Amino acid sequence: MTDRAAHLDVEALTAIDVHTHAEVSRDGHGALSPELFAASEDYFKAHGHRRPTIEEIAAHYRERSMAAVVFTVDAEHATGHRRISNEEIAESCAAHPDVLIPFASVDPWKGRAAAREARRLVAEHGVRGFKFHPSIQGFFPDDRMAYPLYEVIEETGTIALFHTGQTGIGAGVPGGAGIRLKYSNPLHVDDVAADFPRLKIILAHPSFPWQDEALAVATHKPGVHIDLSGWSPKYFPDSLVRYANSLLKDKVLFGSDYPVLTPDRWLADFAGLPIRDEVRPKILKENAARLLGLTPPPDPSP
Repeated sequence: MTDRAAHLDVEALTAIDVHTHAEVSRDGHGALSPELFAASEDYFKAHGHRRPTIEEIAAHYRERSMAAVVFTVDAEHATGHRRISNEEIAESCAAHPDVLIPFASVDPWKGRAAAREARRLVAEHGVRGFKFHPSIQGFFPDDRMAYPLYEVIEETGTIALFHTGQTGIGAGVPGGAGIRLKYSNPLHVDDVAADFPRLKIILAHPSFPWQDEALAVATHKPGVHIDLSGWSPKYFPDSLVRYANSLLKDKVLFGSDYPVLTPDRWLADFAGLPIRDEVRPKILKENAARLLGLTPPPDPSP
């Protein structure tokens, strides 16, 4: 982790986007089935958007003097769809260490094999966090089957990022393509935060329809943060803006959901929010830099 942090010039960055997706592998394999990709594009009104390679993601963020966390979703158990290789994502990110930060995704249904894979990905590939999408992966975050995986994430000091709230994936498809929203209530992450007090957690997205639950968990559990991806900021609930400006000013993070929502669109709309001047840089960069270990923690001495 130290080596990667040395490649990132945090001072030169304008922002750190903690939520971007690798949607296609080198051989053209998609992270989702064509049906689920189409549903997501309809939901985000992103028809015909290109699925950028990781090299193109790097170029996009380098042009903007930003860094980006990149991941896919491993939901092989629930969907039967082959994932994009975590090793490929990590290796591609390692070729662009000035702008890209690799996360992985390991299906928790793989049990102890998932825990072994996570440990190897951190040790051998410099992965800095793990993405979970409970609705697509078909599990409650507080299911004990996932605990061996969380143990590794906590022990290695990496980050567990959980999708929360409604998802555009499967939206409008008959039966939602079998994807169940109930798994992504952020309150199910509360047990995880209680049982793993040193685990660094990100609740991804404004958590519709459970925004108050997300705010409660993040204010109660020191290790829990919130990213603001997947929504244009002009649609953020008033409560989220109020907490971001006050109680959670050190725990809210910029995330876009690129490529379905671009950082340009997100930042343009964020500029119109009534965020205090001293809080804005925290959300855009400083909180993420600290959480990712790119800058030292604040001095606790008075």
